[in-house]
Amino acid sequence: MNDTSNLQRSRPSEVAVHATEPAAGPAKRRKILTIIGAVFLLAGLLYGLYWALFARFVEETEDAYVQGNVVQVTPQIAGTITKILADDTDIVKAGQPLVSLDTADAEVGLAQAEAQLAQTVREVRTLFSSQAQSGANLQQRQTELARAQDDLKRRKGLAGSGAVSSEEIRHAELAVAAAQAGVAVAQEQLASGRALTEGTTVARHPNVQRAAARVQEAMLAQARSTIYAPVGGQIAKRNAQVGQRINPGAPLMAVIPLDQLWVDANFKESQLRGMRIGQPVKLTADLYGSKVVYEGKVAGIGAGTGSAFSLLPAQNATGNWIKVVQRVPVRIALDPKQLANHPLRIGLSVQAEVDLHDKGGEPIGGKAGKAGMPIAYTAAANSIDNQVKSRIDTIIAANLK
Repeated sequence: MNDTSNLQRSRPSEVAVHATEPAAGPAKRRKILTIIGAVFLLAGLLYGLYWALFARFVEETEDAYVQGNVVQVTPQIAGTITKILADDTDIVKAGQPLVSLDTADAEVGLAQAEAQLAQTVREVRTLFSSQAQSGANLQQRQTELARAQDDLKRRKGLAGSGAVSSEEIRHAELAVAAAQAGVAVAQEQLASGRALTEGTTVARHPNVQRAAARVQEAMLAQARSTIYAPVGGQIAKRNAQVGQRINPGAPLMAVIPLDQLWVDANFKESQLRGMRIGQPVKLTADLYGSKVVYEGKVAGIGAGTGSAFSLLPAQNATGNWIKVVQRVPVRIALDPKQLANHPLRIGLSVQAEVDLHDKGGEPIGGKAGKAGMPIAYTAAANSIDNQVKSRIDTIIAANLK
């Protein structure tokens, strides 16, 4: 009896609980949806703020690769390789010997050129000495002419007295004519010698200078039998082999200046609107990951798209055409100090992010901008000008005695 009454007393409360549950469910769901909506709204506002302040001023691409100068090492003379002094992956300095050629032919050519110079100096010295002889010869002819004229004058003075025959006078006249011809010949000889020697010395004579140039050419050929590194860097693509006969211009190896690298970032054409020369760029290489960030600068833009300079450019005027967004290479200069601390290699892939806040530079598609980076150049590592001059002066002085 008590159980029945207790059950009856508990039923009204249970009915009340069940009656309030449907009313609490929609309110709870509305609260959850409101929170979710607020979160998405806040996320949207934060992203909009981030885009307005930062994202719209950044253009990035992963289609970027390290580039650099590939300086070919080529011979200037023909010869046979006798020594190879550097191999792939070696680091060399500018002016360091790389390849040696057989010098036998160059030494023979130099000996012949030096002998020819010595002979030419002696010939020109003889030419100068003959000038004094020509002057003495002219003076002698002039003396003979004066004597012949005196004889003719005396004979003509005695012609009226009959002491001198007309035949003697005729002989005297012929002697004067012969003496005049001798003087004329001597004058021409002296003038001819002066034309070859006037206004110069033995050492500055054209014949001597021509022979000296041949000595210089032979010494250059001998010096070029050793091939030096035109720039400092790392050796790559070695093709030279000992005993190989090479001709001028044959590629033997390449030197890569690792301190003169840059990045070619291939941006879409729609990403170039806000780019300017000098804008900062952040770069990360897969070699080091995100821990190493390179600080670069926009240096310039390529003259055309990659497809325009490809081996087989696209023929868009034929057949069906589908528009494809093109990419243009943008050159990014790197900091040499960062390259020294974290070296890169040609061909490595990087990710580039260009900060577009700075609008003060030239438009990337406008005037040409300077890269502000050193350009590899080939310098004469084995200058022998002083040696050539000293050797030539020694040969000339030895043959002037």
